[in-house]
Amino acid sequence: MPIFDKNALNEGVPRREVLAWATYDFANSGYTTVVLTAVFNAYFVGVVARDLSFPTLLWTLAVGFSSILVFFLLPVLGSYADVHARKKEVLAVVTCGCVLATAALALAGPGDVAVAMAAVIVSNLLFQAGVALNSAFLPELAKSSALGKVSGWGWSFGYLGGLFSLGLCLGYVTSAQGRGEPAEAYVPITMLIVALVYGLAAIPMFIWLKERARPQSGIAATGALGQSIRRMWETLRNIHRFRDFGWLLACGLCYQAGIAVVIALAAIYAQEVMNFTVTQTMLLILLVNVTSSIGAFAFGYAQDRLGHRRALAFTLVGWVLMVSIAALSTTVAAFWLAANIAGLCMGASQSAGRALVGYLAPETRRAEFYGLWNAAVGVSAIIGPPTYGLVTWVTNNDHRLAILICGLYFVLGLALLGKVDVERGRVASLPVQV
Repeated sequence: MPIFDKNALNEGVPRREVLAWATYDFANSGYTTVVLTAVFNAYFVGVVARDLSFPTLLWTLAVGFSSILVFFLLPVLGSYADVHARKKEVLAVVTCGCVLATAALALAGPGDVAVAMAAVIVSNLLFQAGVALNSAFLPELAKSSALGKVSGWGWSFGYLGGLFSLGLCLGYVTSAQGRGEPAEAYVPITMLIVALVYGLAAIPMFIWLKERARPQSGIAATGALGQSIRRMWETLRNIHRFRDFGWLLACGLCYQAGIAVVIALAAIYAQEVMNFTVTQTMLLILLVNVTSSIGAFAFGYAQDRLGHRRALAFTLVGWVLMVSIAALSTTVAAFWLAANIAGLCMGASQSAGRALVGYLAPETRRAEFYGLWNAAVGVSAIIGPPTYGLVTWVTNNDHRLAILICGLYFVLGLALLGKVDVERGRVASLPVQV
C-alpha cells in the first residue's frame, strides 16, 4: 500500500497535495525539536540567564506567557479564517513571522534575557497559530474514516523534519565544539539553521495546497475581527451542543500539559539530572524523533482500526509509564528507555488528538475548532512547564519530583477521555449551526 494511499483521500485530492500539506509538518518541527526541546531551552538556562537565581522558572514563564496569547488569539484567528476562507493566507503570514522570530533568537547571548524571552514568546505564538491553521486542512484532504491515518502521515513526516533540522544543528555544534567555541558562539547559528529550514520547507505547501473552503454567506467583509470574536464566543456559549468536543478539550488540556513539560524541559532534565552534555542531549533528541515518527505513522493506522478514543487512551497509559521510569531512573540506559517511550507516545498522541478534532469539527468551523484545540494546548503550556518550574523553585531544584508531579496531568487526561463519546460527538457536528 502506498504511503499516501489514494483511497484515504477525498475525491479530487491528489497525492501531491497531501505531500505538500505534510511538508508543513516537516518544516515547522525543527522549531519544537531544536528551540523548545533540545538546544535553546538548555542554552537559555545555562547561558542566557545563568547569572540569575531562577533561570528555569523564567524559561517556563516565557513559554507560559506565549501560551496565554495563544489562548486568546487562536480561536479568533481560526474563526476569521473559516468565515472568510483565508486559512492559507493567514498561514502564510504567521509562518513568515515565526521564521523571523526564530532567527531573532540568534541575537540572544549571555545576559540578554529580555531579548530571548521576547523572541520565544512571539515565535511560539506564531508557531502554534501555524499548527492550528495547517491542521484545519486535514478534514478537507482525508476521508472521515482515514483521518487518523492521514494525520499520522503528517506527524510522521514532521518528526523527520525535526530530525533533519536537529541533524544539521548537531553537525554544526560538533564542528564548533571541535574548534573550541563556546555555546554562545554556536547556538545562535543553530537558530538561523532552524529558521532557514522552516522557511524553505514550507514553500511546497503554499504552492500546491488548495483552499477548498468558500467564504460563508451572510457575513459582511467589514468588521471581520469583531465578527470572528462574536462567532467564537457563540460557539463557547453553546458548547453543550458539542459536549464531547468539550470533554476532549478538557482531556487535551491535561495531557498536553504533560507533553508541554517534556517538550520544554527534556533537555534541562537531561542536563541537570543525568548530567548530559549538549551533544549527548542532541543525540538523544535525534533518536526520540525517530521513535516519534514511527509512533505517529503506526498509530495513525491503529487509530482508524481501534477507534479514536481507545488509541488515544493507549498512548496516555504509555505516558504514565514513561514518567515513572524517568523519575526513578538512575542510569543512562533507563533514561534512554524513558525517552524513547516518550517518543513513541509523543507521535501517537499528537497525531491522535489532531485526527479526533477533525472527526468532531463541523465542516464550516474547522479552523475555529482547531483554534480552540490549540488554545487548549496553549493553556496546557501555561499550566505544565510553570508547574515544573515552581516545583524546582520550591524544592531547591528537585527535578525528579517535578516531573513526577507533572505526570499526574496524563492520569487526569486519561480520566477525562472516558467522558468522550466519539460517535455522539460526530453526530453533533453534522450539519448543526450554533
